[in-house]
Amino acid sequence: ANVGGMWAIVPRENTLIGRAIVCALSHRFGAGAAYYRIGAGSEVKDVDTVPFFCCHRTLFERIGGFNEKLVRSQDLEFNKRVAKAGGRILLLPSVTIRYYARSDLRSFVSHSWRNGLWAVLPVFYSSVMPVSVRHLTPLAFVLSLTGAAALSVFSAVGWSFAIALVSSYMLVNLAASARIAHEKRDFRLFLAMPVVFAGLHLAYGLGSLCGMLKGLFDATLRPAAHSGGRGESEVSS
Repeated sequence: ANVGGMWAIVPRENTLIGRAIVCALSHRFGAGAAYYRIGAGSEVKDVDTVPFFCCHRTLFERIGGFNEKLVRSQDLEFNKRVAKAGGRILLLPSVTIRYYARSDLRSFVSHSWRNGLWAVLPVFYSSVMPVSVRHLTPLAFVLSLTGAAALSVFSAVGWSFAIALVSSYMLVNLAASARIAHEKRDFRLFLAMPVVFAGLHLAYGLGSLCGMLKGLFDATLRPAAHSGGRGESEVSS
């Protein structure tokens, strides 16, 4: 029903932070199981979403157009409806799309926060579950940190949990950063990657937390069927 290709992620500026951001967006620790970012081998693969996809016009006639209530994640929500209708979504490794990632930390973190916000808000505008587990993992991380911090005020157990959580995250972060630095033969990436990874995960998770709170307490948001038609299609997957 729907096909798309691989992202070849390149920095807008060839700086250390620019290269580190590219590495984060194309690594499993940063992008989860988004195969169009991290690679899927040489075989055509069934996936949950693809960027800048190609389909027959009849698909829009059958399941509706983009959800115009969404500022972002239109592609994710649309592909969830494709899957719900029984359609297959295929990633074609032979197709390459060059994506120019942001190259300064401030705009990268800001963009990650907005992506996190619109990883949760679509739930309140769609008739399907519009995102996958990988999009909600940063939210779970931030909620765990918040819960551990709150418990640590009243209990030593909470303090121990907070230390264990942060320590575990940093170990995985440093391990992923060291592997990237080794693969790229650039030790400086070992210093930059932990900051970029943490900025990505925390900003995305805090954005998702904001989206969750807005959805729960903003009376103007109501779960509703999508509004078909053409919409702005900035990929936030």
